[in-house]
Amino acid sequence: MGVVRENGNEQTSLPPVHTPLSYDYVLVAKTSNNQDKGAFKKQIEYIEELKKKNMRVTRIVDDDLIFYGIQAPKEIFEKYRYLLKVSDACNWSSDQSNMPLSTRIRIVHFILNHTPIHSGGEKDSFKIIFVFHLDSKFFDIILFYLLIFSEGLRDLMKMKVFEARFCLHEKKKQRELKETWARWTACLQGQPITAVRNYFGEKVALYYLWLGWYTYLLIPPALIGIIVFLYGLAFFNTSPLIKEVCEADTVMCPLCDTGCKVWQLSGTCTYAKVSLLFDNNGTVLFAMFMAVWATLFLEFWKRHRASYVCEWKVSDWCEEEEELILEIVNNAKCEPKEHKHSYLRSTLVLICVTVMILLIIGLTHALVVFRVIAAGLMAEGSWDFLRSHSNSGAMMLGAVLHYLIIIVMTRVNRIVAMKLCEIEETRSFAATEKSFTVKMFTFQFFTYFSSLFYVAFFLGRINGHPGGYVRLAGKWRLEECHPSGCLTDLFIQMAIIMVLKQTINNIFEFTGPWLSRWLKRRRVKKLQRKCAHCYLKEESEGKYGAELCENCKLKDWLNNYRLNNVDSFSLFSEFLEMVIQFSFTTVFVAAFPLAPLLALFNNIIEIRLDAIKMVTLERRLVPKKTNDIGVWTDVLEAIGVLAVITNGLVIGVSSDFIPRLVYRYRYGPCANGTVTDIDCMVGYISNTLSIARINEHNFIYNESSASQMTIPGDWNVTYCSYKDYRSNEDYSLTPQFWLILAVRFAFVILFEHVVVICKFIAAWFVPSAPMQVKNDRLFDKLQRLKEELSSFEV
Repeated sequence: MGVVRENGNEQTSLPPVHTPLSYDYVLVAKTSNNQDKGAFKKQIEYIEELKKKNMRVTRIVDDDLIFYGIQAPKEIFEKYRYLLKVSDACNWSSDQSNMPLSTRIRIVHFILNHTPIHSGGEKDSFKIIFVFHLDSKFFDIILFYLLIFSEGLRDLMKMKVFEARFCLHEKKKQRELKETWARWTACLQGQPITAVRNYFGEKVALYYLWLGWYTYLLIPPALIGIIVFLYGLAFFNTSPLIKEVCEADTVMCPLCDTGCKVWQLSGTCTYAKVSLLFDNNGTVLFAMFMAVWATLFLEFWKRHRASYVCEWKVSDWCEEEEELILEIVNNAKCEPKEHKHSYLRSTLVLICVTVMILLIIGLTHALVVFRVIAAGLMAEGSWDFLRSHSNSGAMMLGAVLHYLIIIVMTRVNRIVAMKLCEIEETRSFAATEKSFTVKMFTFQFFTYFSSLFYVAFFLGRINGHPGGYVRLAGKWRLEECHPSGCLTDLFIQMAIIMVLKQTINNIFEFTGPWLSRWLKRRRVKKLQRKCAHCYLKEESEGKYGAELCENCKLKDWLNNYRLNNVDSFSLFSEFLEMVIQFSFTTVFVAAFPLAPLLALFNNIIEIRLDAIKMVTLERRLVPKKTNDIGVWTDVLEAIGVLAVITNGLVIGVSSDFIPRLVYRYRYGPCANGTVTDIDCMVGYISNTLSIARINEHNFIYNESSASQMTIPGDWNVTYCSYKDYRSNEDYSLTPQFWLILAVRFAFVILFEHVVVICKFIAAWFVPSAPMQVKNDRLFDKLQRLKEELSSFEV
């Protein structure tokens, strides 16, 4: 179910050295009839810069496209291997006896991105040379001028000098991955993680390793969530709370000002049953379990990861040092990019992040306004069903609108996060990626969860009471909770967003790339079948220097060109989607015990969906080396801490668990400790309701009209009930309210301290790496040191 296969079933050896029939990279440009055009000149200039670095460039023209196949010389990789050996952090990964194509691609990708052209016009070039010869003291100014006008590959891509860039899929390994991994029939099979690592690099492999481990460990919470659900289901017919609601003759106060009438509490019998499914005594234990589970998941993940990074010999590898090595490989005379810190820039970024978060919270307020107005309009409508279920309808419409806001804000959040990273001027790509990840996740978290926080902690608690309702713009009343509790509203909101997000995302995630590839194939003419001679060469090892014919190379490059584009953040998007899901699974799990089950089903599909997409529908991701999932580990730990706080508040503040507990032991029929023949919770619903009498001037004239105070049969009522602990005389809060409030806060503090202690004990009890891994690393380092000493003595 997504877990890796046994190591004995995997190919643990490194891929063979780059074959003569493959290319490290391919650039694609549009043909131009005008050779004096600026874009064409820049294209030629960039290719010439690559040739100066001894890159072998093969140019093939196909109608309106020009393909440049790039192969790097052997000397570049020898430099890289030597610098790895003498580096401080990366030397333990330098014992590779050969250079796999994935490593070659990574090196060439870096060189291409750091090969600038100085594309000033002829007039500008003449000025530079003339000033330089006139007086050498202007040398620094000349270098600055060149720096301003230098353009890298990313700039050339933006200017459409090049249409596309990609590394090629290896057909043989692509077929192997399709057979063993990237197919729907393998949903319940393990993943060949080492084969994935050899093809896509450690970064992609660790994503699938993490996703498989996360999916596997979702099985226990999914099963326990089902038990909690069934526990609530078992009390449908015997619970005195449901019986009291379903058999009540209580008349409730109108839920809005004009279109709503008083209503019978018994009419919400179904709603009360649904509430009990997700708000029962088992929810408390389940929330505690999930908080500890989040910690155990992370600790066991660290152990699981350590086994593989040790096997891949990247345990001590450092990304920033790797970038320094690649800088030197690209340009031996390069200067290091210094670390910089600006309080002005940091302050500006902090202000922008704060403003962005306030904007997202403002959208949540807009959702609240929408729900309030929608509920009022539905209550005034002509359809009886909508009038009687106006609050529930408005809540569902609000959840759908929230999902649409999420889709729009995801794009906005990405743009803002990228701009803020540019303001920071981070030193390396690793630092930029880390900064972008933190900002993007923060924005997305507020986008997804601001509305849920409102429903969980504010809905029905700030709406006031008859004669003193809180209104928006002095007109629309805020929403109220159902007498059975507010947790069902939170559950419905979460269920709609989670189901829509996972279902629609998966549909578009697969059909989008598939349709795009199909349309590209329709638009591009088919080439003839490749020759048998090339086919035989491709299947065999071949001698160095053997080449496919031009037609076969072009066919292969066209097939890769038609695939969907990928970039540096393609894998980031997959990680973000799963971490947001992890947040849904842990943060508000007290309101939605079935969230782990939905996540489990989704992830079983997600693993194969992502695999099929990467192997068959998208261009090959540039292999990246790493030894961890990076800043995502810190994000997951922060979510684990937030889950403890939020679930404690949901149970203590949002749930009716504490009021029921107080009623059972303080106000119910069993409060005096004597044995009774009735259930201890009998009368609880009536105890939570207060009464408003219609003969009070401020109520009948300021809040409701006389026509609203009639029930079917045109019977007038003299009073109605509402959910709160207030005096029936002056609407002041009763002592029971303050007692419940005190117990709520005491429970939250106790819950969080107990769970946090359990989390610390679990983190201490589970070592971050298996002892076998530590011993293997110890013996491996000792053996290397002995080998170095032997070579020194010789």
